[in-house]
Formats: sequence, C-alpha cells, structure tokens
Amino acid sequence: MTERVHPGDSPPTSGEHSVPKPATSSPEKPAPQPGTYVIQIPKDQVYRVPPPENARRYAHLSKRKPRRSTCRSCCCCLLTTILALLLAAAIAAAVIYFVFKPESPNYSIESVAIKGFNLTSPSPLSPEFDVTVRAHNPNDKIGIYYEKGSSVKVYYDDINLCNGALPAFFQPTNNVTLFKTALKGSGIELNNAVLRTLSDQQNKGAVPFSLKLRAPVKIKVGSIKTWKITVKVTCKITVDKLTAASKVVSNDCDYGVDLW
Repeated sequence: MTERVHPGDSPPTSGEHSVPKPATSSPEKPAPQPGTYVIQIPKDQVYRVPPPENARRYAHLSKRKPRRSTCRSCCCCLLTTILALLLAAAIAAAVIYFVFKPESPNYSIESVAIKGFNLTSPSPLSPEFDVTVRAHNPNDKIGIYYEKGSSVKVYYDDINLCNGALPAFFQPTNNVTLFKTALKGSGIELNNAVLRTLSDQQNKGAVPFSLKLRAPVKIKVGSIKTWKITVKVTCKITVDKLTAASKVVSNDCDYGVDLW
C-alpha cells in the first residue's frame, strides 16, 4: 500500500528569512475597524475644565448659581426688613396704647326735626331731617379731625329717605361737640302699605328710623396726625311724630372704624 506524502512548507527563497511568531498566553484583541483610532491618555492629563469650544456653555451655566443665591439673599433681606417693620409698628402701637390710653368716642342723637311728610297724599315725598348729633371725645391726649367727605343717611325700613354730610371741624381733648346737619331727599315713593304703617306708628307716638353716619377722620396724638380712618356710626332712633316739633323717644348708637 502506498503512503500519502503531504508536501511540507516550501523553504524560503534566497533573501527571505522566516520570522518566528511571538508566543502569547492571552487571546489577541480584535483589531480596530478601519477609520477608527484608540487613544489612551494618562489620568493626570485629563482636563477638569471644558475644552474651549464648550467654554461659552459652561460660563452660561456657571453664572446661574450666583443669580439664584443673590435672589435668595435679596428675599431674605426683604423678609427680614418687613418683619422688623411689623415688630416696630407693634411696639409703637403698644407704647401709644399704654401711654395715651385711647378711648372710643361716643355718639348719640340729641334732636330730630322732620318736614315734608304728607301721609295722606300718594304723591312722592321730599322729606327733610334736621339732625343734631352729639359727639363726645373722652381722651385726655388725643384730638380728632373730622375731614370732608362724610355722609349721613336716614332709612325707614331699608328705604333711603334723605342724605347729608357733617361739617369739617376739629374736636379737642375731653370735649363734647353738638353739630347739626340738614338731610334732604326728593322723589321718595312709598306704597299705601308703608304710608298706613307710618300713620299707625305716628298715632302710637313711636316711629322708628335708622341713621348711618360715615366720616373720615384723622387722630392727633401730641403733634402727630395719623392717616385717614373711617368712623362708622349706626343709630336706631325713635321719634314721637313726623313734624318739626318731633322729639326723640329713644336712640341707640353703635360705633366702629375702618383703619384702611
């Protein structure tokens, strides 16, 4: 039986030398794809700031943090200032209260003269009320300036009968002032039921009305005058008849203020 002879590697030609392949213990790394490069940089040469082409973006982002901190500091300063002012105002109010001991003024209706009521005619009425108001300032160190722009209104069963205003004046300390105001109305239409009710109440000697007074005032404390505050007085009054000689049977006044 004949044996197969496998041809061996052809010997190198003249001028060629065989280079032995180095022996490696680990498998070879895959070669990079064509057109790509792998660059290894030492850690000490890695930039900790952005490259020049990204410097603008970094500068824009880095400027935001100071703005936030500045806004926060401004808000804190503003809040602190407001709290300090409120505290100072509260302390000042407490000092004024304990030093001057302010008391509320007292109001009442002294007299009412009525004209223009004809309860037997269906024609519109033009009522007139001449009202005398008593204002008492019981404070020892506080005066009251009554400013222009006040209003006085008289109602009967929620029907506005006439309007007027108070005179402007200054009321000193520990003072009682009587001031008269003329209130007028026109074209007031009352139905038959209201006219009958008024006639019955007049016959009984008790006709009820309500008077609403609103007056802007300034308080004088020593040499200091406050801002304008609004005095609100609501009086429930009862008269015996609807004539110029009417008398006040009863009156009850409530007092309040609007500080702003």
